[in-house]
Amino acid sequence: MSATDDATTLREAFGEKILSTHEFRGETTVNVSLDALHDVMAKCGKELGYEIIHDVASLDHFGEDPRFEMVYHVCTLDDSKHLRVKAKVSEEEEVPSVTDIWPGADWHEREVFDMMGIPFSGHPNLKRILMWDGYPFYPLRKDFPLAGRPSDMPDVAFTGVAPLEGGPFVTCAGGEDTVRREPRSREME
Repeated sequence: MSATDDATTLREAFGEKILSTHEFRGETTVNVSLDALHDVMAKCGKELGYEIIHDVASLDHFGEDPRFEMVYHVCTLDDSKHLRVKAKVSEEEEVPSVTDIWPGADWHEREVFDMMGIPFSGHPNLKRILMWDGYPFYPLRKDFPLAGRPSDMPDVAFTGVAPLEGGPFVTCAGGEDTVRREPRSREME
């Protein structure tokens, strides 16, 4: 069976809960309703042979409702099938965790929670993974300013001099052109 066949199997099993399926450049995508997401993923993992969860990501469709979209990439161990599963999520909803199906989804879901603020119900250890506890913002949301936001975090991890300053792998800011900014160009002088 192929991923396209699996998409047909999912449509037959879940009916209207499968909102759409499509194939583009050999990649199969299944869009599901959020209330069927865990059941669809369980069928993929337990019956259709998708042993690996490759990635769990999220999109911010700022200004739309629902605002967010979850994107899962699963594949077989022999790399013969890849499937993308998507589900739209509003700001008030929680996404069911898939860590009971693929334990490797743990850190992926924590990163989505940390960077986008999307909570996962049933996650065994849902806490921030990149930002510190108590940080009140979600840096990958589209309404987060590019310059960042001021915080009360002390500058404990910073020193006065950058550890690699002037080193062979550090590019020079500015410079006459892109060639002169390259570290290797300093070796020729």
